[in-house]
Amino acid sequence: MNAQIPPVAPTVQPVMRTTCPYCGVGCGVLASPDGAGGASIAGDPDHPANFGRLCSKGSALGETLGLETRLLHPMARGRDGRMARADWDTAIGSIAQAFGKTIETHGPDAVAIYLSGQLLTEDYYAANKLAKGFLGTANVDTNSRLCMASSVAGHRRAFGSDTVPGVYADLDEADLVVLIGSNAAWCHPILFRRLEAARAMRGTKLVVIDPRRTATGDEADLFLPVNPGKDTVLFAGLLAWLADHDALDHAYIDAHTTGLADTLAGARAMAPDIAAVARETGVSAADLVQFYTLFATHERAVTCYSQGVNQSAQGTDKVNAIINVHLATGRIGRPGMGPFSLTGQPNAMGGREVGGLANQLAAHMNFTPVEIDRVRRFWQAPRLAEREGLKAVAMFEAIAAGRIKALWIMGTNPAVSLPRAGAMREALESLDFLVVSENVASNDTLSCRPHLVLPALAWGEKDGTVTNSERRISRQRAFLPPPGEARPDWWAIAQVGRRLGFDEAFAWRSAADVFREHAALSAFENDGSRDFDLSGLAMLDDAAFNIMAPVQWPVRSAGDSADKRFFADGHFFTPDHRARFVTPKPARLARETSTDFPFILNTGRIRDQWHTMTRTGLSPRLGAHLPVPFVEIHPSDATKLGIEHGGLVSLRSAHGSAVVEARLSVGQKRGALFAPIHWSDATSSNARINDLVARITDPVSGQPESKATPVAAMALPVRYRGFVLSRRPVTELPATWWAKVALEGGAGYLTATDLGPEEWKRHTAKILLTSDYAEYVDAPGGVYRAAAFDEAGALTGAVFLSPSGAPASWDGLKALLAARTLSSVGRRNLLSGRGEGQITPRGPLVCACFAVSAPQIEQALASESGADVARLGQLLRAGTNCGSCVPELKKLIRQRAMLDMATITPPA
Repeated sequence: MNAQIPPVAPTVQPVMRTTCPYCGVGCGVLASPDGAGGASIAGDPDHPANFGRLCSKGSALGETLGLETRLLHPMARGRDGRMARADWDTAIGSIAQAFGKTIETHGPDAVAIYLSGQLLTEDYYAANKLAKGFLGTANVDTNSRLCMASSVAGHRRAFGSDTVPGVYADLDEADLVVLIGSNAAWCHPILFRRLEAARAMRGTKLVVIDPRRTATGDEADLFLPVNPGKDTVLFAGLLAWLADHDALDHAYIDAHTTGLADTLAGARAMAPDIAAVARETGVSAADLVQFYTLFATHERAVTCYSQGVNQSAQGTDKVNAIINVHLATGRIGRPGMGPFSLTGQPNAMGGREVGGLANQLAAHMNFTPVEIDRVRRFWQAPRLAEREGLKAVAMFEAIAAGRIKALWIMGTNPAVSLPRAGAMREALESLDFLVVSENVASNDTLSCRPHLVLPALAWGEKDGTVTNSERRISRQRAFLPPPGEARPDWWAIAQVGRRLGFDEAFAWRSAADVFREHAALSAFENDGSRDFDLSGLAMLDDAAFNIMAPVQWPVRSAGDSADKRFFADGHFFTPDHRARFVTPKPARLARETSTDFPFILNTGRIRDQWHTMTRTGLSPRLGAHLPVPFVEIHPSDATKLGIEHGGLVSLRSAHGSAVVEARLSVGQKRGALFAPIHWSDATSSNARINDLVARITDPVSGQPESKATPVAAMALPVRYRGFVLSRRPVTELPATWWAKVALEGGAGYLTATDLGPEEWKRHTAKILLTSDYAEYVDAPGGVYRAAAFDEAGALTGAVFLSPSGAPASWDGLKALLAARTLSSVGRRNLLSGRGEGQITPRGPLVCACFAVSAPQIEQALASESGADVARLGQLLRAGTNCGSCVPELKKLIRQRAMLDMATITPPA
C-alpha cells in the first residue's frame, strides 16, 4: 500500500484567523500572506483570549517564517551513517517494519512515542490512538510533562479529574490575585496586561510569591520572596491561619468536601505558627500576616500558578496546598475566584484532553477497568494498553537502560529540554530505531543520529485545533502551503497505522475527521459523568469545522458557546462527587546545597525567547533584548567570587556544566542563581542549562525538579572579547565561548577567547569565507579587526577582537550587515571602530514589539522631564502593545528621576 499524500489546498483568504504557537494563553492571530512565503501578523480583536493584543513573540511571528532552516523532505540514514533523501512511502514502511519487529521481538513496551505541546490536538490524538490502542504500549508521553504534569496530578487528586475550574474573566473580576511561581509579566504578558487593566479599574490587589524578584514582582502590591521549595509551608500556614481566624466556609466544606480534619492537622504540624512559617519560608512574619489577611478579607481571590510550582520534586503537593485554601474558603468556580494553572505551551491542554500523557487515556479517561473497556470498544482496538506507561524522565531512563528499543519523537528537542540533557543524547544514540518528526533541518536532537527524519508542517501550514489555559478550543489554520514534502503529523501517524494493517481505524482524510472522532469519544457513554465533553461538536461538517469560532469546553450541545466554570455547585468528579483535601508531605529540597555545590540553581524562560529558540531565534528583534545566555546572581555573591557584570561564569553541578554571562541582580536571593533554558548547541558553545539539572522527579506527577539544583559557580576570566558579523553561517570560531544572535541581513556571534590578534588573524579567511578582506591589527594593544565587502561595497562579514576589559560594542555596526552599500569612508570608519557615519549606537533593546532601545527611552526622558509610561507610549509606542517592557520602562523612569533629583539637589 502506497502512502497517499494529501493534496495541497490553495490559500483563498487574504487574511486568515489562526492561533499563536507560543504560550498557553492561546491568543488569536490575523495572518495576511504576502504571496511570497511570508505574512504580516496582527492580533485578532475578536478572539476572547487576547482581544487583539499580542506579546513580543507573537508580534514577531512574521520574522520567523521562511524556508532557510526548514526540513523539506524525508531523510534516512544509510549504512555509511550519512543522511540521504528518501520518499514518504519508504519512510512509512521503515517505521511500520521497525515498530512491528520490535514488538514481535521485545513486546509492545519496547516501543515509545514522545510528543510535544507544540502539536495540534489532532496530531496528539492520532499518536495516542496508534500507540495505546493498536501498538499496545502506553509509553506515550510529552514535553508537557516538563511543565504542567504536577497541575494535572493535583487536579486529579482534589477534583477527581484534570479540570481547570476558572476562566480568564476571573482576572477581570477578582479583588485579589496571587501569582505564585509565575513571572506572568514576561511569560504570560497578555494575561498580565488584562490583570493590570483590572487593577486600574477596580483596585485589584496583586501578591507575587517567588524566590526571585522578577518583572512581575516589581509590579506587586506585596512581594513575598519565598525560599526555594517552601511554597507548601507558606500555604499550609495560610490554611491554619484561616482556620484560626474563623475564615473557613464550613457550609461548603461540609456539603462538598472530605478530608479537611487530617489536612488541617498536617498543616498545623508543618506550620505551627507564623514565626515557624517565617523561618522556613524566608518571608517576614509581618508580610505573611499581611498576605494572610488579604486572602481572608478578599472573597474574590484567584491564585494563578505556573512553572515555579509545577517544576518541583514537590510540585503536586504545592498544587494541592493551593487548592486546599480555595476549597476551605469555598472560593472555587465562582466569578473572580479559584486556583488557576497557567500552562506553558500552546496545546498542553489539548494533549491532556486526548491522553497525551502516559498515565491517561483519551478524553480525560484513566487506566481503570471501566474506562479501558470503554475506550477499547469505541476504538475497536485489538490490544489496548491496560496500564500506565512510562513518564518522560522514566521513559528516557528506560531508553538508556536498553528496555525501550524504538522511539518516535515529534515536535520537540529533548536533547536540550530534558534533565541531564547530555546523558539524554547518549541514550538517543543507543536506540535500535529512532525516528524524528521535525520542521527544522538541524537541532540538538537531530544531531543524535536518528535513523529517519520526517518533514513536519510548521505554524502557518498546520490545520487543526489547540486548547488554551482556560479550556478554550481555537482553530489553528493554514495560511501558507506545505513546503516541499512536509506533511501533517496526524497524517504520518495514520499512514503508519494503515501500513500495519489498521486501515479502517486510521482512514482519516483531514484534520476535521480526526477532530470529529476525538469529540465523539468525549461524548461516548458520558451523559455528564465526565468533565471533558464535546458532544455538541462531534457532528460538525467540514465547512463548520473550517469556520469554528473559539469555544470553551464542555460543549454538550450544538451552538453552546457560553463561558463555563466548574465546581461552584460543589459537584466534583470523584466517586462520591466530593472534593478531596490533600495533605502535603513535609517540604524540603530534593537535594541540599553543600560545600562543593553551594548555590541553588533555578531555571526558566525569558521574555522574548521560546523553548530552544528554533523559531524565536530567527527574529532579530527578539534576539536584541537579552542576546546571550546568562546567569543572574546577587551582587554580594558575585563580589565574593570575583564575578563581574557581563563576565563569564562557569556553572557546574553533579551532572553537567555550562558557561554563561553574569547578570548581577538584587532581585536574586543570596545563595541562589537563575539561568534561562533556551540556548542549545545550535546557538551557543556551552550553555545547555538542562545539562546541569538532575533527573529528580515528583513522585506523583513525574515532573522533574527544574527549580532547585545545587551548583557551583566560578568566574571564568578570558583575555579577549569580540564579535563576528556574517551574512552566512559561520562554522569556525577560535573562541572559548560564543553565542549566536539573529541580525538583520545575517547573524552575529558574540565571542570570548584567550587567543590574541595574531591567532585570530590566521582564522579570518575561514570565518569570513573569503580571502579578500581588509584588516587592522594592533597586536600590542590586543586589537584585531577585519571586514569583507561585496562588489557593491556592502558589508558581508566582520571580525572584531579587543581586550576583555575594553570590549568593542557592535551596537553601531550590526545594522551595516543589512545595508546594501557602504561608502569608502564608511568602510574605513568601520575598521577604525567608528562605523558608518549615519549609524548610531542603539544600545540594549527594551521594547521588542516596536524595537525601542534604552538610549531612545533615555533621550526621551531627558527631553521631557516627568514623562511617565503613558507619555513614553505616546512618544515612542513603547509599552503600548504587550506591556512586557513596562517594568523596564518604570525602572528607567525611576533612574532618570534619581538623576534629575541629584542634579537639582545641592550637596550637603
